[in-house]
Amino acid sequence: MTSVWILHVDTGRQMRGGQHQVLYLMRGLAAAGVRSTLLAPAGSPLLRAASEAGLEAEKLSAAALWKLARRADLVHAHTGRAHTLAAVFARRPLVVSRRVAFAVRAGLASRWKYRRAAHFLAVSRYVAERLLQAGIPQQRVSVVYDGVPLGEPSRLEPFLVAPATEDPRKGTRLVREAAAMARVEVHFSGNLEQDLTQACGLVYLSEEEGLGSAVLLAMARAVPVVASAVGGLPEAVEDGRTGLLVGNSPEEVAAAMRWLLEEPAAAAEMGRYGRLRLQERFTVEKMVQGTLEVYRRLAA
Repeated sequence: MTSVWILHVDTGRQMRGGQHQVLYLMRGLAAAGVRSTLLAPAGSPLLRAASEAGLEAEKLSAAALWKLARRADLVHAHTGRAHTLAAVFARRPLVVSRRVAFAVRAGLASRWKYRRAAHFLAVSRYVAERLLQAGIPQQRVSVVYDGVPLGEPSRLEPFLVAPATEDPRKGTRLVREAAAMARVEVHFSGNLEQDLTQACGLVYLSEEEGLGSAVLLAMARAVPVVASAVGGLPEAVEDGRTGLLVGNSPEEVAAAMRWLLEEPAAAAEMGRYGRLRLQERFTVEKMVQGTLEVYRRLAA
């Protein structure tokens, strides 16, 4: 496998969960002796981070994609737009990471684009089922969970955090409404990795979710989670053991918030179980190995 060259294509202009996964994957592949090259937008945090890590990385352009997509052995698209671009330009087997929970579009262009992919890496069983419902053959779909590094356990101060986001599907308004109802404060964090070092709970609400990489970051810090019971989130959060799954109602969310603050010993135990669950299922090493297995099958 060491002689195989993987071209990664990512179009994200922010450093979100998917971009962190690309960086973790490329580092893991480099450690395994597998060559990778990244194409990402000029000025993007991912392009900068990859370059600073000493990984092969170039500015994404039509010319660069045209050239490299014909020379690499496999092309791996990490976003929906990257999937579109690679479907047009790639002349090598195309691997697509599918991270979103919404249904695949049914139009002619979408059907053509999805036929172009040799294999899909679904971030959860829920996402895999969405692909199967769209008519993708089961042999072209594998579930490879996200992985995150194992962090030091949180100090578990009486401090609830939620991701700071403007995405209306991510439940910010609901978090505010539930916090007011519960009479608790929630910090909306723009740097979860830092703020989770002291939080006693993460509140992660969404209308639809592929898996929830922020939830994994909390588990890595032994921080219990209050999460919406939607999409792939129940595959990460074991209700009543590693966190609390709730319906998207202010009453349920408020009750879960109060419980985390009023039962610190039980909440801390949930966090410990969450950290163990992460070590069993959601490590970077397992994500890299699962991806490598797909590469090997296609390269063979």
